[in-house]
Parts: sequence; structure tokens; C-alpha cells
Amino acid sequence: MFPKKGKFFPGGPRNPGNGLNYVSTVAAGLRRELGETHQAIKTVMKWTGANERTVKNWFAGKYGPNGEHLICLFRHSNEVLDASLRLAGRDEAITTREIGAVREALVSTLTKIDLLVNARRHNR
Repeated sequence: MFPKKGKFFPGGPRNPGNGLNYVSTVAAGLRRELGETHQAIKTVMKWTGANERTVKNWFAGKYGPNGEHLICLFRHSNEVLDASLRLAGRDEAITTREIGAVREALVSTLTKIDLLVNARRHNR
């Protein structure tokens, strides 16, 4: 039964047993990707539309973003996305995303190589 007052569930935040929880996972991901500067705060404010105090609380690990803000963070921050997927036990989704990024980098590199080779052929 839920209490009639308060904003927390009985027993506190849920911990999946690996020492991680949602709030600390998001905070760590933001700090890894952006650092802890004021510019990092402003960047996340721009990404999410959240106010400065709210974003500072995310970085400090006091509170986590709501669903809408979290989706915005996923759009812009691979660190937050990956950390959240790890927390959810979805490591294979991280690997799939990384493979896609590697493939794109390879295609881009091969295209540049082809352009260089073709340019040299035309200069002979």
C-alpha cells in the first residue's frame, strides 16, 4: 500500500543490486561526456529545455530527469544512453549501436580513399 503523503515510494529508490541506480547512472554519464563545467550545464539545458537548477541537480546526482527530458538526453548523449542500457541489462543494444557507428566510420573512410585514388588517377 502506498502512503497518502510524500513523493517517494516506501523503501526508497530501487537498486538492481549492482551498486547503480537511475539517478547516479545519469549523473555519471553526463559528467563523463561533458565534464562538470558551467558550459556542460548550459549544453544540457539547451538539449532538454530544463532550467539551470534542474540540470545542476542531475549533474549532482540529487534527482534524475523525467521521461521527456531523459529522451532528449538519449538523443544527444551516447554516454547517458549507454549507461541507462547497462542499468537495464541491455548490453547487447550498446554493442549493436557501436557496430553501426563503426560501420558508418568505415564507409566514410572508404569513400575518402576512393576519392583520393580517383584524384591521383586523373592527375597522371
